[in-house]
Amino acid sequence: MKATRDAFGEQLVESGKDNPNIVGVNADLGKATKLSKFGEAYPDRFFEVGIAENNMIGVASGLSEYGYKVFLASFASFLTGKYDTIRCSISYSNAPCIIVGTHGGLAIGKDGVTQMGLEDLSLMRSLPGMTVLNPSTYNQTKSVVKWLCDNDLDNPYYLRLGRQPVKELYNENISFELGKGIICKEGSNGVVFSTGCILPDVIEATKDLDVTVIDMPTIKPLDKEIIKHYSKGNIFTVEDHSIIGGLGSSVAEVMAEEGIQGKLHRIGVNDVFPESGTPSDLYEKYGLSANRIKEKISNELDK
Repeated sequence: MKATRDAFGEQLVESGKDNPNIVGVNADLGKATKLSKFGEAYPDRFFEVGIAENNMIGVASGLSEYGYKVFLASFASFLTGKYDTIRCSISYSNAPCIIVGTHGGLAIGKDGVTQMGLEDLSLMRSLPGMTVLNPSTYNQTKSVVKWLCDNDLDNPYYLRLGRQPVKELYNENISFELGKGIICKEGSNGVVFSTGCILPDVIEATKDLDVTVIDMPTIKPLDKEIIKHYSKGNIFTVEDHSIIGGLGSSVAEVMAEEGIQGKLHRIGVNDVFPESGTPSDLYEKYGLSANRIKEKISNELDK
């Protein structure tokens, strides 16, 4: 079990060996985001701005104008809290920066709601030109970061990562495809769309249920075709994020636009600010533990 933030730090160091244009911009939290690994390996390509996220965003945007592939990182709550600066300095100028928000969701635990990224997907997907990624496991995250490093980017990206170690569901050779969902399990009595580090809990919750489980590592652009194909009857979305504006809202938009008949059940943080607690206690209280997810899905399937 490894955290997706660890995959980010390790892959960035690996990719940095062959790509001298990769640079990192940090706002004091490099040890927590794992961006400091890159700084230790390539100190001449690492820029520390201190506790000044707005400044970090401006520096990153400027560096990208000179052809550098820029990764800037902080906690998702702190980084996307500078929404207006991201909007004007990165999104409006279409700067091809990779904005990395770590510590997403309830699972950061005892640090509390001020540290939890719970609305970041909603904020970032609303920005014109912004691609939004939310990988679920260590291996998948390594493939995403490698893809970001290896490809020429024409627009900004937001990469959401978790603090908690998660069970690995993919092999080391997984290849990331932008905008594509991944079928983890096939069933005939409904579909569950999951995004991010909660996927192992979803797999555990549904192991005895006759449902399809689909991992959605790309939130924007969303895989509309897989939603259209599998959305029949009961449709569930599960995310460690507010149910407003994240995966659940994204799937609802596709259903409405495509005239998909079915009932959507959004499982996530339901319009509240959680308190501090252990990740397991918070998941249990707010309905995101494997047994609570199973209970919610089972209750709907039995109706």
